[in-house]
Amino acid sequence: MLTCKINSSSSILRTHLSKAILEKHRSHVSFSCSAYGKSSEQPRRAKTDSQPSNDESCCIKFQSLNSCSLGIARYPDFAYNAEGGTGTATGRRTSKGEILATFDITTLYIPPLETATTRFLGLPLPPFLKIEIVPQVFTGEIEEETGKVNLKFKAEFYFSVGSLYRAPPLIVDTILTSEESKGRIRFGKGERLNKKGRCRLVGVATVDPINDSFMNTFLGLPTECIANLNANIFIS
Repeated sequence: MLTCKINSSSSILRTHLSKAILEKHRSHVSFSCSAYGKSSEQPRRAKTDSQPSNDESCCIKFQSLNSCSLGIARYPDFAYNAEGGTGTATGRRTSKGEILATFDITTLYIPPLETATTRFLGLPLPPFLKIEIVPQVFTGEIEEETGKVNLKFKAEFYFSVGSLYRAPPLIVDTILTSEESKGRIRFGKGERLNKKGRCRLVGVATVDPINDSFMNTFLGLPTECIANLNANIFIS
């Protein structure tokens, strides 16, 4: 009888031990699977890459050509051959499709109005007459896709008669545009930049009186002037 009780107690003990070992094993397996799953997840990385800028620099070359004209007040226009004029600029392309151009004034040259370059009423200017153009500002926007050009142009115009007379400078401040330019008495229409780099720029400006009674009276200052410039603009 004692033997049966001992055997029964041993059986019960083995059963409890087996259940404890099994529960411990399951807990270990569950923990291991959970730990493995957590370590396999890749942490999310913050997006720090910024969008690249669409702005980029470019080089611009300007050339003035033949078949230009300049006019002031109600006088007939001067027929002007500006061939040989040149200048360079640093441009910056923007995300809007524009090029912001700033010309280096030290490289900008526009031929003077003189006997070799200018005719008035079909005749060349007398040898002793000369009008020099000294640029001060040449900057603005160019739209590559449409060919539209707007360049602010400011310059001093020096009128001289040989060594006998040299007037104070006339200040011309205008927008040279491929579109229309209209004043009170003057009007011009340009031509947009084509695929070959050719365009026509026009600009009407008001010329104020200067400290010279002869020029003020002769030109009727203040008055308007107009520039009609045939040009090449090359963009690289």
